[in-house]
Parts: sequence; structure tokens; C-alpha cells
Amino acid sequence: MRCKEIMEIIESAYPKDAALSFDNVGLQAGRQNKEVKKVYLALDATEKVIADSIQKETDMLITHHPLVFSPLKAVTDEDFVSRRILTMIQNDMAYYAMHTNYDVLGLSPLLGRRLGLTETEILEETMASDGGAEGIGRIGELKSTKTLEECCTFVKEILGLENVKVFGDLSREVKRLAVSPGSGKSAVVPALRKGADVLVTGDIGHHDGLDALERGLCVIDAGHYGTEYIFMEDMKHFLMEHCPELTVETAEVKIPFQTV
Repeated sequence: MRCKEIMEIIESAYPKDAALSFDNVGLQAGRQNKEVKKVYLALDATEKVIADSIQKETDMLITHHPLVFSPLKAVTDEDFVSRRILTMIQNDMAYYAMHTNYDVLGLSPLLGRRLGLTETEILEETMASDGGAEGIGRIGELKSTKTLEECCTFVKEILGLENVKVFGDLSREVKRLAVSPGSGKSAVVPALRKGADVLVTGDIGHHDGLDALERGLCVIDAGHYGTEYIFMEDMKHFLMEHCPELTVETAEVKIPFQTV
């Protein structure tokens, strides 16, 4: 398949105009007419991921987070971002990013389903579509009331995590749960507005967590990576279904930091 054909299939499900205004999604390096036989999926286009892609003779790298977010003034080996772009171009690899368009139309509902939420609704509307509103995050009901401690254990089991950070009384009962994958500071107010007992998200700082708690919202910080790495498995299934002639590889699932 040509790179352009794969892009058209992806964008039929996750159109670029679903991305938030600050975002940069789509083809970031390479040729649209590149013949693609093997695709590599990862959360981030790190040097390790690119090296692994090259070693596995990948034709196209697709990541969730865009490598090029701010404008580049030059593409040389002197800058750590442009150096990676240069490496991919030198190896004739197409590079594509699908970020908040996938958050809105894929990752948010996927995470809600993983946690078994019922009676779900959009947490924060960001766009209108033919089928109705779309947006970041989901909110719904857990299948049964849990203590906050039990909810933490449940989230860890579902997402395969060793630990989470939690703000709240562990004995408090929670039933209405909001999810916002990735960095969720901005999800606190929508979660409160829609009556959530607990918000599951990532990148919650000290003051963010304390302020949410003061307003009556418990927060489970499962990490930016911990709430988004499921992108790789989901997109692998998508590509295998819609582009069965492709070979699809994924990066290793590994938290990118250590707690010592």
C-alpha cells in the first residue's frame, strides 16, 4: 500500500479536523507515495523507537504524540528533535502522528470501555459531527460502588500498572467515574460539573490534586503513559482489520521512568 492510502483509511475514522486547535497531526516526515509493507506503532518517536523501527525495516512509523509540535527553523543533526526527523528521512521512512483527533474519537471511549463504564457521556465537548457532539474524556457509572482504594486496585489491574497516585480518602465510596487520558489537569472542572466522584487521568500536580480534593473530587493519577499506551494495541487491531496486507509491529510496553 502507499502511505497516502493508509493515511486516508486512518483519517476516515480519525479525521484531522477532530484534533484540538493547538495540535499538530498528520504526516510529519516522508513521502506520501512511499510504498509501505510494514508499520511500527509507538506512543512517542524517541531515538530508541526510531532505531528499532529501522532495525525492523519499517516503512512507516505511526505515533500518538507528535514529534514536531513547535515550528522547526532547521532540520539538522544539531537539534535533538530535527535529528530524529533527519534519521527517518535518511532511511526513507514515512512518519505520521495522530494525537488529539485519536483522543477524541478513539482513546477516550476506549478507556471508558476498558473500565467498564455504563451510561457514558462525553466529559468535555470539543466538536460537533454528523452523529452529534464529540470530545475529550468520558464519564459514566462503575458497575458497582467501590471504595477509592478498591477503585485504585481496579484501575491498576485493568491498565496493568504497578502503582497509581491518588488524592482522596481511600475509604470513600465512589460510583461515578470520569476518565481523561493523558494530561488531565483541564479535566477537573468538567468532571466536577458532571458530578464525578473520581477522575482517572495523568500528570496531576500537587496543587491540581489538592484543589480537586477541596472541591469534592477524588483523583487517581495513573500516569500519562499509563492511560495512553493502549493506543498501540488498538491501532494495531485497526490496521490489521482495514489493511490486512500490512505487517504491524508495536513498541514494547514499558513505563518510561522508574520509581526508586
